[in-house]
This record gives sequence, C-alpha cells and structure tokens, in this order.
Amino acid sequence: MRAVVSSERLKLRSVASTHYALGAAALMVVLGVVWSLYVSGLADERGSVRAAAPEEGFLPLVQISLAVIGVLAITAEHATGMIRTSLTVVPRRDVLLFAKAAIVTVMTFAAATAILMTTYAASRLIAGERRLGFNESSFAGNVPTLLASALSVTVLALVGLGLGAAVRSTAAALVSVVSLLFVLPGIANYLPAPWNTRIAAFMLPNLTPQLTGERLSSRLGDGILPPWAALLALLAYAAVALGVGLHMLNKRDV
Repeated sequence: MRAVVSSERLKLRSVASTHYALGAAALMVVLGVVWSLYVSGLADERGSVRAAAPEEGFLPLVQISLAVIGVLAITAEHATGMIRTSLTVVPRRDVLLFAKAAIVTVMTFAAATAILMTTYAASRLIAGERRLGFNESSFAGNVPTLLASALSVTVLALVGLGLGAAVRSTAAALVSVVSLLFVLPGIANYLPAPWNTRIAAFMLPNLTPQLTGERLSSRLGDGILPPWAALLALLAYAAVALGVGLHMLNKRDV
C-alpha cells in the first residue's frame, strides 16, 4: 500500500495540471490583498465599513481550483490510457482508488490550509486597527472556521475524485462538482417551506459554517445542524462519491 501511495503522489506531482490548479487556488491570496486594500481605503474615508472576510468571500475559488486536482487524479489517466497500466500494476481497484484519495486528501488539505491562513494573515495585517467587520475577532477565534473551510475544500476534491472515477470524463465530473457547489443550493432555496430550509441545510456550501456552530437563520430560517451532524453530512458527500466511483471502477473493464 505504501508503494502505491508513493506512486500516486509522484504521478500527481509530475503533471502540470496540478501546479496550475494550485496556482489558481493561490490567487485567493492576491485577491484577498486587493480586497483588503480596497475596503481599508473605504474605511479611511468613512471611519468604518462592514466587509466580508476575504478567506470566506473567495473560498469558492479555492474549492473549485483544488477540486480539479481530485477530478484529474483519475480522469487524466482515462484520457491518456494510463489507467490500463495503473490497473496492471495495481490489480486491486479499491487499493488504487483509496491511494489516490489519500494523496488528494493530504495535498488539498495542506494547500487549502496554507492559502486560507496566508490570506487571513495578509488581510488582517493590511486592515490593522481599522474597523472593517472581518477583523474584529482574534486569530484563535477564527482557527475553527479556517480549518472547517479547508476541510470543505478537501471533501469537494474527494467528491471530484469519486465522480471522476464514476463518469471517466473531466468535463462531466467538473460540471457535477459545480452543480453541487452552486446550482443545487440555489434550487433548494426555492423549494416550498419548510423543505427549502431542511434541504438547504444539507447543501455542501451551507455545511461549512455549521461545522463551527454558526447560525444560518438569515438564509435558512431557524434550521441548523449541530456541528457533529454537519461534519457527518460533509464527510458523507466524500464517502458516497468515492463509493459510487469504486462501484463503477469495479464494474467496468477500465
């Protein structure tokens, strides 16, 4: 198993798309700096402003960018035919898929955490003592939120891996990921009450704040999951996607 994981790590690191995806995710730092400079200028003029924290506002950029890593970890091999070689070397398909999942988990969580922490530090350094709304709590108070956001990025990458294994198409897997992140939550909000609240609470973007016990009453009425339930629901996305991906991988010849 260790040799398989090492092989998957080497494959993921050696492809250019991995570096492009990491670079796209790292743009969050640049955008966070630009946003912080902009709202700081407004605060100097008005005395104070209420602005969204850049590590929250630009989180979808990191989620989509790093989800690409999960998708391409399997679909790139299907596109080039390398999947046949991989399955020849590692006949057990569950071992191959979970080795990929382990590498995607470590890489995306580490990258997301580093990017979110850097964005947080840079934005607060620029904000200084200005009253911007997002710099009112301490670093210790924001750590759970930052880690919850990094976990959501990792889960989305694993969902991308599972869907990529299931459909074998980069485009189809990415469309599915985008639908989970943007389309389905929007549709859920238009369902009749109280189903809009109940279903929207389980949508992937709404699970991240619930991990830290944040109330979503402004968007979802009074419906909210306790942190442990939100965590289980979030992990279920990855588990179901990987389960479906493994089933389809075992069902087909390649």
